Amino acid sequence: MFDKKALTIDEQINQLFDRGLLIDDLDFARETLSHVSYFRLAGYWWSMQSDKKNHIFKIDSKFSDAVALYNFDTELRNLLFEVVEKIEISLRTKLIYYCSIEFDSWWFQNTSLFIDTAAIIRTLSSIEEEIERSKEIFIKEHFKKHKDDLRFPPAWKTLELTSFGSLSKLYGNLHNNIKSKDLIAEDYKTVNHTYLKSWLMTIAQIRNFCAHHSRLWNKNLPGRPKLLSNPPSKWISNVPKENELDRLYIHLCCMRYLLNEILPTNTFSNKLSELLKKYPSVDENALGMKTDWRNEPLWLDIKTT
Repeated sequence: MFDKKALTIDEQINQLFDRGLLIDDLDFARETLSHVSYFRLAGYWWSMQSDKKNHIFKIDSKFSDAVALYNFDTELRNLLFEVVEKIEISLRTKLIYYCSIEFDSWWFQNTSLFIDTAAIIRTLSSIEEEIERSKEIFIKEHFKKHKDDLRFPPAWKTLELTSFGSLSKLYGNLHNNIKSKDLIAEDYKTVNHTYLKSWLMTIAQIRNFCAHHSRLWNKNLPGRPKLLSNPPSKWISNVPKENELDRLYIHLCCMRYLLNEILPTNTFSNKLSELLKKYPSVDENALGMKTDWRNEPLWLDIKTT
């Protein structure tokens, strides 16, 4: 039976101190724990423990280092959210354009275009909730002008309200013989839909971690992107092994690859490198980063004149 009681902030500090964590500045520790919970920070000092059952810390483990990891992770999520935003807007644009031209303005409601009927019904249910919650004027005006039309608003209106998760599900669930599915993949230089589908699903998961302020540092991610054997655009020579595909690095590579096609002059590589320099205590290996990743063709910034 779970019988642990809640601890005051001072009791939390004393517990950490008794377990061997060095706390040089008690005021800093109290202030930090008053804004960031003990349990949330525990994810950042977990690797500092030599005895994880009894939560005993390794010699010279510092509270300040755990907080630095937490701050790094926060800034990393903010950076990735910016990248995902560009990928999301691009995917939304291409889905609306290609599928509306190939079929019609309500293609996303045509269940015959999708592999898994039950899945598209669930996706449409989520989209309907997003529409109902929307305060956008263009949606309100649409329903005001078209009261007798029981369909969703056309794709260019409806999908502007759709989450990245729903967009990735729409794309992945399209029948594989649909021309638009491969055209979008070709635009991103991912050859065909098989690869792009897996990339979008894993990026959608990372987007959710970012949106919900979940830890990315030293985390085993649930999705594993399917990797291209010979990508047409710049890629990495030192490809992670199968047992490393749940680390963040390969997901960062997929995001960078897509972003290079969407915005060739992006500064993702530079920003990521600067962030790691800002926090020298961060172990890049905990993110799955390869030693020489900065010199990989994929991560070399395109020079602008």
